[in-house]
Amino acid sequence: MALNYEKKYYDQGFSFVVGIDEAGRGPLLGPVVACALILPKDFSSDLIDDSKKLSQKKKEQAYKLLIANALDYGIGIVSSQEIDELNIYQASRLAMIKALKALKHHYEVILTDAMSIPFENVSFEALIKGDQKAQCIAGASIIAKVTRDRLMEELDAQYPLYGIKSHKGYPTRKHLKALKEFGPIKGVHRYTYRPVKKVLKK
Repeated sequence: MALNYEKKYYDQGFSFVVGIDEAGRGPLLGPVVACALILPKDFSSDLIDDSKKLSQKKKEQAYKLLIANALDYGIGIVSSQEIDELNIYQASRLAMIKALKALKHHYEVILTDAMSIPFENVSFEALIKGDQKAQCIAGASIIAKVTRDRLMEELDAQYPLYGIKSHKGYPTRKHLKALKEFGPIKGVHRYTYRPVKKVLKK
C-alpha cells in the first residue's frame, strides 16, 4: 500500500501535515517514546515503511534520512513510573502530546496512528493502521523506535544482567528469566505489567 495519505490534505490546499506515532507500549520496562514529524510535501522514499517491517539496519538508515530531510520533528518521552500511574494508553497519548508540543514549525493537519488527541484548532485524523497509510506516520514510528532502542542500549550498559539490548524490554524468555532471577529494576520496570507484578508478589 502506498504511503500517500497526506495527499488527501495537500489536494485540499494544506501544506504542512504532522504525523505522530509511538514506540514501546508492549515492553515490561523503560519509557514509551513518541515522535511528531513534519516532512516536506515532495519527500518520498522507498526506505520509509511501518517500523515493525524494517530490519534494524534499514531502520537506522531510514532514521538518518528522515532526520536529514524533516522540516521539523519532536520527541515525547513518558517514564515507566508515569506509565504505572496513568496506564499505558494515557501514557502513550501524553507522549504524543509532548512530541507535538516540541515542534517549532507551523502545521495545519495532525495525523496519528489510531490515537485520538484533539490538541488544537487544526484538522485532525486518527488513522487505523496509519503507519501503513501515511508517510509522516511511518516516519514518526521509525524515529520513535530508533530513539527508544538507543535508550534501551543505555539501560543495557547500566544493567547488563538483564540482556536489555537484545529484547528492548519486551517479555522474551530471556527477559522473563532475568526478571525471576534478579527481580525488577526500580524505576525501570513497569510494576503494573502482569509479569512484573507476578515477580513482585513472590
